[in-house]
Amino acid sequence: MSSERGKDLAQGSNEDHQQSQSSAATPSRYESQKRRDWNTFGQYLKNQRPPVPLSQCNCNHVLDFLRYLDQFGKTKVHLQGCMFYGQPEPPAPCTCPLRQAWGSLDALIGRLRAAYEENGGPPETNPFASGAIRVYLREVRDCQAKARGIPYKKKKKKPSPSTGNDESSSAMHF
Repeated sequence: MSSERGKDLAQGSNEDHQQSQSSAATPSRYESQKRRDWNTFGQYLKNQRPPVPLSQCNCNHVLDFLRYLDQFGKTKVHLQGCMFYGQPEPPAPCTCPLRQAWGSLDALIGRLRAAYEENGGPPETNPFASGAIRVYLREVRDCQAKARGIPYKKKKKKPSPSTGNDESSSAMHF
């Protein structure tokens, strides 16, 4: 997206607003990000020594990619030895590393998982859907939550409103 187009969208140009409504004219922000992420991952594989063809990519390559991305992170993650470990708002700066935020990595994996299949990869061999990736993301989430002193709480599903005690309202709906 050019900076001029970005300005037009920010200023609320009607013509651009109408164009962005039609998915054929302009890809959505999500689709654009998914394409950029996919291209970045493909470039990462090509830069490996030796280069890794996408057909031979596995969850270990994905995990290496996620660790590689940490160097570009903007989230301070306190180490266990840091005096600010476990404090949500530390009073002073420290030398702990910057990392990718868990939410960013989780969203990235979701986009890459979809892009893999959209680009012809079979769902059963999708390296982004691997259990090892889910375990890694869970560990990152828990580690970052402890470092900030804020436990991650899974959002509870809201119960569906029931209107009576008949069988249809007590049955589970999926």
